[in-house]
Amino acid sequence: MRYFILCLLIAVTNCLSAQEFYDIQTIQKIEITFAESNWDQLLDNEYAGSGGYIMAESVSINGEVFDSVGVKYKGNSTYNPNQAKNPFHIELDTYKSEHEYDGYTDIKLSNVAKDPSFLREVLSYEILRKYMAAPLSNYANVYVNGTLIGLYSNSESISRKFVNNRFYSKSNTFVKCNPPEGAGPQSNDFPNLVYLGEDSTSYYDAYELKSTAGWDELIDLCDTLTNALDDIEKILDVDKALWMLAYNNVLVNLDSYNGAFAQNYYLYRDHHGRFLPVVWDLNESFGRFSNTGSGNLNGTTAKQNMSHLLHENDPDFPLIRQLLSNDRYKRMYLAHYKTILLENFDNDTYRETGLMLQDLINADVQADNNKFFTYNNFLDNLESDIGGGGGGPGGGNTPGIVNLMDGRVNYLLGLSDFQNTEPSISDITLSLSEPIIGEEMTVTAKLSSLNHASLAYRDQLGAPFSKVEMFDDGNHGDGAANDGIYGASFDIVNSYMQYYIYAENDDIGKFSPVRAEHEFYSFTATTSNPTLGDLVINEFMASNSSAVADQDGEYDDWIELYNNGSTSINLENYHLSDDNADLQKWTFPEGTSIGANSYLIIWADDDEDQEGLHANFKINSTSESLFLLDDNGSIIDEVSFANQNSNISFGRYPNGIGLFQTMEFTFNAENSITTDIRDFENSSLLFQASPNPNSGLFLLEAKDDLNKEFHFAIYDLQGKLQQRGNFKDQIFIQTLEWNSGMYIIQIENEILKIIVD
Repeated sequence: MRYFILCLLIAVTNCLSAQEFYDIQTIQKIEITFAESNWDQLLDNEYAGSGGYIMAESVSINGEVFDSVGVKYKGNSTYNPNQAKNPFHIELDTYKSEHEYDGYTDIKLSNVAKDPSFLREVLSYEILRKYMAAPLSNYANVYVNGTLIGLYSNSESISRKFVNNRFYSKSNTFVKCNPPEGAGPQSNDFPNLVYLGEDSTSYYDAYELKSTAGWDELIDLCDTLTNALDDIEKILDVDKALWMLAYNNVLVNLDSYNGAFAQNYYLYRDHHGRFLPVVWDLNESFGRFSNTGSGNLNGTTAKQNMSHLLHENDPDFPLIRQLLSNDRYKRMYLAHYKTILLENFDNDTYRETGLMLQDLINADVQADNNKFFTYNNFLDNLESDIGGGGGGPGGGNTPGIVNLMDGRVNYLLGLSDFQNTEPSISDITLSLSEPIIGEEMTVTAKLSSLNHASLAYRDQLGAPFSKVEMFDDGNHGDGAANDGIYGASFDIVNSYMQYYIYAENDDIGKFSPVRAEHEFYSFTATTSNPTLGDLVINEFMASNSSAVADQDGEYDDWIELYNNGSTSINLENYHLSDDNADLQKWTFPEGTSIGANSYLIIWADDDEDQEGLHANFKINSTSESLFLLDDNGSIIDEVSFANQNSNISFGRYPNGIGLFQTMEFTFNAENSITTDIRDFENSSLLFQASPNPNSGLFLLEAKDDLNKEFHFAIYDLQGKLQQRGNFKDQIFIQTLEWNSGMYIIQIENEILKIIVD
């Protein structure tokens, strides 16, 4: 059985190739070409008018050219018709629907007008994605008609594609919580979720509806928040809201719901009826914006000492006031808050990331002649405060990120709310090692310093978690009463189950894993326990971006069968499926057979019109089960899995008979996880790991003539991420704390295997 901690932001972005356009280590090159020499005036006119797009003759992204592309200026306080560097919104498919780059059609480019460090937006999103769904973000150099306009932050658009990837639907109520005409002087102009009655027109000045309908649902949310808090979990993902509020407060991100205008977030209502918040526009995080809504924080010291419970009693901020009025929600909020503090700021990792980003963009900032601050401001502002600015909207005092957060961490961790003893959660154990759908799973854990504990579970990604109380009474699979071991149970109703544990005392809560509900534990179950026969599912790839193409040159999911037997097997009326409710989903065509000790490939691309064996389903790389049935409709093999990685397969080892594990793909050939020993200098390999095997340390290195930085990720054979990072020439990786066994290293388009003794 395989266990995973799955991060929902990274669950859909963990596939490395899918992040190329937003790879934080890569500066994109975007070249816009207009036929008109007065393109700037045309964009200004459109911004002042209808706000629509004008057509660029072409847009080139890292050398890939798209003709006839929609371009417009965007932004509110960062746009100015008198400045050379304005924010861009590029829509590749405005005029030609087939245009996309790396799966994206909308490109949002911010001009870094408020941030001397150039780091705030990209660094802030990098932190936020640990705790909730948030845009990918990196940098891009933007050229227009051959002239460099400057270095921009390049952040993923919060679009229907975004919510579909993260929340598994795209057609429901979708609200942009920013005043359509900009924030006004009255609180009714702010999207603060204050209930203003049942007339939808009362909300028009504060919110922008991105779906065709939904005002009644938004009003229902505001009404429930203020007048029926006991029902709030039916209409709001409270956990995501608490993460958002804690995050904004820790980072002194006041151009947000937590600040004066209560803005810069989206709400999307999922298929389960809950609104899910998404944070955006982080260019003024880390204290760049000073207005709390109850006064200005003048100076860095005031921002360092900003209350972690800001607006706790303020009726103009009902999301904060109402949620924190509930004792359990407040303890959950404190638990999330402390996690953000400890994981990013108390251990200084945010500074290390900031230094890495600063080094990455150093030359590009220096080359940006339209930046709003000086190059020396850029060099200084990661650490030190900057007074004034380079004119335009970038003026004003800007705290040094490290100066602000070092002082803030000292202040916050000195408060009783974060010095109080928190619950302890350890030794989490499952009652079943080979779970089967329909059985009951009992989860136990060693808990202390608590007065309440609950087990949360669900059977579907994105669904609300059900919660059941855990007991130490000897009657809940927990062993002896009062022995510190707590237990609770739930029914296994699907092949992929997720769970976490929450405990609290009178002061603070604690989650395990600490990033729950964004991360969680999981296990896979089978519908039966078939005896392994001659015909088996031998290997599959659920995320094939460039590994192997079908006969039409398409990189589709694939499934490999293997016949262990000594005679050929006629597959007529055999079935493959990815749905336990429809086990005969795809039937092998007449005349299909597989020879003795032979392989057979089926493309899982939902395209039966193509020549060959093409099933009528695709494989879900985040969680899935595959079933193979014989001509009597009996299951003869099945496999359940989660969190598959791009261009890495999952197969049986030993070939045809072994357990499934992550491996370098062996398409239509014998599965192998033996370590290749090849002549590095005289081979086509770009990288090597040595010594191999190793007993505590190995060197990952690139060939001498490679002069760039590379991103690597290392997985164990169950697909769990072991380590990721970046290096230029070489990097030493310690393995003293790793379990013995095989590990897969994915770097660029190359796969290496390393053995730890």
